[in-house]
Order: sequence, then structure tokens, then C-alpha cells
Amino acid sequence: MDIIELFIDEEDEVSGIEAVSIVESPAIESDFIALKNQEFKFAEVNKEKRILMGAALIPNKPIYRRNDENEYYIYFSKDTVRKASELFFIRGNQNNSTLEHNVPLTGLTAVESWIVEDEKDKTRFYDLDVPIGTWMLSMKVLNDDVWNDYVKSGKVKGFSIEGYFADKLERPNEPNELSKELIEIEEEEANYLLGQVTAIIKKDNRTKTGKKTEMESYNDYPKSVSNNAKRGIELNEKVGNKCATQVGKIRAQQLAQGKPISKETIKRMFRYLSRAEVYYEKGDTESCGYISYLLWGGKSAKSWAESKLKSIENE
Repeated sequence: MDIIELFIDEEDEVSGIEAVSIVESPAIESDFIALKNQEFKFAEVNKEKRILMGAALIPNKPIYRRNDENEYYIYFSKDTVRKASELFFIRGNQNNSTLEHNVPLTGLTAVESWIVEDEKDKTRFYDLDVPIGTWMLSMKVLNDDVWNDYVKSGKVKGFSIEGYFADKLERPNEPNELSKELIEIEEEEANYLLGQVTAIIKKDNRTKTGKKTEMESYNDYPKSVSNNAKRGIELNEKVGNKCATQVGKIRAQQLAQGKPISKETIKRMFRYLSRAEVYYEKGDTESCGYISYLLWGGKSAKSWAESKLKSIENE
């Protein structure tokens, strides 16, 4: 399925967010993008002051869309989210609001805007567990009808943005040579794990003796390897566990718990980490390349695996 990145064309003076809508359900209209936050409801910060807080845009979140017979995902990068939040105020659109993207409203004004920078962000105080890089809005509701008929009644549940964006198509089904190799390494490991499970279930009746063959394994990797895996698991949870294959997630659990791994796994670990290091060096803690690298133990695991393989060969 296609993945389309939406971004702001700086040469197009209308590109960006035009208005904020309060909605019950997400919608896409023909000439602009209209998105409702699908997981994070806005909070009533103060009922007397009539201020609502909510996520306007969430970075790197795949959002399923369907247009006629075409199905695809769209997403916004961190840079686009930040740029959209800035242009919204630069162009004086903070008083532009609609109801369900159809009815223009008066009496709704954006009074606060910020990008979530870390885990200490005040959104946590209101139980809004949004990812780092999210554009947050607080809006003052001066319209009595809107407040009583839609907010207090629960007819609207979140913010939605209206705007114009350019798009860039990515094709996940056409990986580059590096990602192909990483996929092959993980497939090898998956087949190895499946073989081990099959051997246990069959009690190794495939062997001449019919006895279980114990594979030599090792767990003398440094503590930093386990810590890297734990960090990878933590970061992956923050992005909804969208990163890594099941193999990578299994590997992380093994390493985090200090479980032994086989020589064959160590070989694949070294190959994977050597090839995937380019993704890790980019340093984006929300990117799947960075997270997957940590799930396999990170740089400490690469160094240990290289040394361990030499030691095993010498023995």
C-alpha cells in the first residue's frame, strides 16, 4: 500500500493550515486535507474559562485513507508539523474555525500553541500521552451555542486541521538494496527460530538418535547491550510498537532479559548491525531505523558480536 508524505511547499503561498475544525469523525474533502486526531481527545483545561486543549498534528503517524478505489496512508514529518504550526499564526489564521469542516464558526480562537519537546511536557498533566513533536493547541470557546450544544454535549471530540499540502509518494514495496539485505537477515533469523521451535515440538526426531540436540549459546554480552534493547523497547512503545519485525522484537526481549543466544544468531546480529548502522547514525529517536538498531543491541552488541565470533573461531 502506498505511503504519501504531506509537506508544505514554501513557494506556494496558500500551502499550510487555514483553519481548525471541531469534529466528531475524521474527513477528507476535495481541495484540502481535513484530519481529526484519531487517538487523542482534547481535554477541558478549564470549564469556566472554556479552554480546550488537543493535538492538531501528530508527526510520523500513518493515517489510513481511501479515495474511491485507492487505499493509502498519509503522514506528516516533524519538520512539516512544526512549520505548519508556525505558518498558522504567521498568516493570522488563529481565529479561523469550522464545525465538521462545513459550518464556519465564530467565537473559537487559538490562544496557545506549542510543540511537545520532551516527556515533561504539560500535556502529561492532562493525561494527553501524545508523541514528542506533536503540535498542541489550546482554543478558547467564546461561542455559547458551540460550548453548550457541541462541547458539553460531547458531540465533538477532537480538533481537525484544514489546509493545503503538497505530497511525496513513497513506495514501501520497493525497498533499496540496503533494506533488502536487512530484510533477508531477519528472514534468516526467523527461519532459524522456527527451526528451533519445530525441533522442540518434534523432540528432534529428525536426528539419528531421536534426542534433542543442545545448541551452544552465550549470554556474556555486556550490560550495555541489554540496556540498549530495553531502550529500543521503550522507544518503540512510544510510537505504538510500529517499528521492527516480530523477529526484531523477539531479539530485543531476549537481550533485555540477558537470555543466551546462539552462534548463528550472533553472526546475523553482527551482519545486521554492521549494515543498519547508517540508520542509527541519523539519531532520530522516533525513526524505525534508530529503534530497530537498539532492539538488536546497538553499537555495544556489534562490538561484542565481532569480538565473540573471533573468540569462538579461535577456540
